[in-house]
Amino acid sequence: MNLILASTGSYPRIGDSAELQVLRRTIAAADRGECTPAELAEAEQEMTRRAIAEQLEAGLELLTDGQIRWYDPISHLAGKLAGVKIDGLLRFFDTNFYFRQPVLTARPQRTRPLLTLEYRFASDALAALVAARPTDGTPAMKAVLTGPYTLAKFSLVETDAMGALETRALAYAEALAAEIAALVEAGAEFIQVDEPAIVKYPHDWEVFARALQVLTAVRRQASGKPWTLALHVYFHDPTPLYEKLIALPVDVVGLDFTYNPRLVEVVASVGSPVPLALGLVDARNTKLENPEELARQIERMLPRIRGGPCYLCPSAGLEYLPRDRAFAKLALLKRVRQAIRH
Repeated sequence: MNLILASTGSYPRIGDSAELQVLRRTIAAADRGECTPAELAEAEQEMTRRAIAEQLEAGLELLTDGQIRWYDPISHLAGKLAGVKIDGLLRFFDTNFYFRQPVLTARPQRTRPLLTLEYRFASDALAALVAARPTDGTPAMKAVLTGPYTLAKFSLVETDAMGALETRALAYAEALAAEIAALVEAGAEFIQVDEPAIVKYPHDWEVFARALQVLTAVRRQASGKPWTLALHVYFHDPTPLYEKLIALPVDVVGLDFTYNPRLVEVVASVGSPVPLALGLVDARNTKLENPEELARQIERMLPRIRGGPCYLCPSAGLEYLPRDRAFAKLALLKRVRQAIRH
């Protein structure tokens, strides 16, 4: 059995101690015009290093930068594209978090890096931490992007040319495809695309699938070492779309198991031709799961999953939890894997 312990995306930006509130204080100072952009960037880098260090401490093998610089999963990418302006706040699914809604004034275009510089910093920070405190195995950094369909679904338009959902999704897909190619050139070997909106709006499947094809085509174009493309869905029950999801041309499918207890039985019955990222640990509930119970669920599914190692991860990003509980959720992953081995 090969089960890789992984982060899904975000990590809390603040904690209870004064040193873990440096970013909040710096952002507040920036809003008052009392700090420089360089000071804000330094605070973001410090909290990014701390997020990576805590993931390492929890025993994770596939990490993220914690998305510390992200205001939200929508505007962080869309707001960097030409032809997009950022408007007011809208609730992000059924969470207590909000995102700044993009408004398309023209066709969105990538004119500068979106995540590549952030990925390079995180990758270098991970290498430095591992060199200072060697760990078992070789932890790796993955890049995470919000997918083109979800960006398009939550965007408004001010131009008739972008009025159709498919037109918006394909335009976003072209911009993200260029970013994925740049990430591969920067050394990224695992790239995750988050498309939470498709499980809530399954009637848009054809639009979603066509936009995803633009991203999967990058594999034929990007040179260098092989790399993994993962698709993650969350914040809704993926069970009705399960067989469609595992048939997509991606290397890994990540699922949120917290919305339907039957999903374990579906995976155990249907199986999967591709590895799955098993989001069994609830990223939105402070209560810790029973590791033995999760181990039993995994043991039911693993024999039916083909194509390579699977991933054990939280159901979504962890920014919805207090920092101490987020760390406890990550540390739980190792206990679950140990329960399986025993």
